[in-house]
Amino acid sequence: MQHFHDLTEINLDQSLVTIGSFDGVHLGHQQIIKALINRSKKLGFPAVVITFHPHPQLVIKNEIRPYYLTLPEQRALLLGEQGIDYVLTHSFDKKTSRLSAEEFVISLHDRLHFRELWVGYDFALGRDREGTPGYLSELGRKHGFSITEIPAFHYQGELVSSSLIRKKVRAGDVKAASRLLGRPFQVIGSVVRGENRGKSLGFATSNLDVDPEMVDIKPGVYACRAETRGEVFSAVTNIGFRPTFGKDLESPRLEAHLLDFSRDLYGENLKLSFIDRLRDEMKFDQISQLIDQIQADIGKARIILEG
Repeated sequence: MQHFHDLTEINLDQSLVTIGSFDGVHLGHQQIIKALINRSKKLGFPAVVITFHPHPQLVIKNEIRPYYLTLPEQRALLLGEQGIDYVLTHSFDKKTSRLSAEEFVISLHDRLHFRELWVGYDFALGRDREGTPGYLSELGRKHGFSITEIPAFHYQGELVSSSLIRKKVRAGDVKAASRLLGRPFQVIGSVVRGENRGKSLGFATSNLDVDPEMVDIKPGVYACRAETRGEVFSAVTNIGFRPTFGKDLESPRLEAHLLDFSRDLYGENLKLSFIDRLRDEMKFDQISQLIDQIQADIGKARIILEG
């Protein structure tokens, strides 16, 4: 997979293309991707995904931030794992939002020469969302490409969408989010120095600096899998404001205690996969009560992660 950030960086003789936000690369997205790749293999054309950053909703509707399930590099890697050949993360700003559907699509077609454009059931692009599948079909007849529309995808009675998954994550329901994603919800960040609170209690933690654009996870304690340098460890992760220590933090901290692990991780990247929520964040009157609860959290996490 090759990842581009500017349309001028790519020039193909022919291709198959799909356009969308693809935030999370969830089960619904995967249906489009699988169908596109099967078709691309049959025709012998490369499969291309056009996605956007910032997300159009943030530019046009001022949706609330933090927002993303996946940032551009992670999203491109996930799409590559699905089998996509090229990913173009197209910048989206007010100028882009004012382009007509025809202006935007033809600019893509001039560089990618796509034979087919694959879109989701609710797809629309261009100024005033004029670029519906019906409109694009007419455009395709003029410029030599066809439109394939993929129907909505439901899982266990729910319409799968990025906005629904964001709601699940914000509510702390990481199990439901993972089911809709088709994999655990993940965050990636750099390990930074903290106050060594956990170490002083006998439970050393890695404080993670996560991109502030990533969607908020509800404060609480979670069973996670932590990956660093290709190794995977069980972990108990606390997201919150440390109420027991009486400090009013401006924003929640994310701290992961890796089980059966003692190496220094400062400055390294750590990927956390959220498997289940253990409990809400709590304030304890005595440090000994906190220690007892952490030990209980670790025991519960081991059952979940090793079961």
